Amino acid sequence: MSKITQSARNEECQVRLIGICNYNSETTVFAHYRKGGLGGMGKKPKDIFGAYACSACHDVLDGRVKTDFDGEYLDSEFKTAVLRTQDILVNKGLIKGI
Repeated sequence: MSKITQSARNEECQVRLIGICNYNSETTVFAHYRKGGLGGMGKKPKDIFGAYACSACHDVLDGRVKTDFDGEYLDSEFKTAVLRTQDILVNKGLIKGI
């Protein structure tokens, strides 16, 4: 496990899906964004393409839990969460800002 994925421990969820998020930092994991050719079957994207997500939001993003949210909305919220997480990672010194 990388330092970036380990850094998710006890962090605030950055996905924050309305009506889904459990806001419990004890359940936060590092969720990888797999669209846009960044990942797929047996291929995990680089850690830079991920977000801190609570277990409830992660389950929705990975399709383990179905919701009424459309895919476009979920994709947009995940991308926003990736940006928020990247900002946190820069502040932690785990990635370099430009």
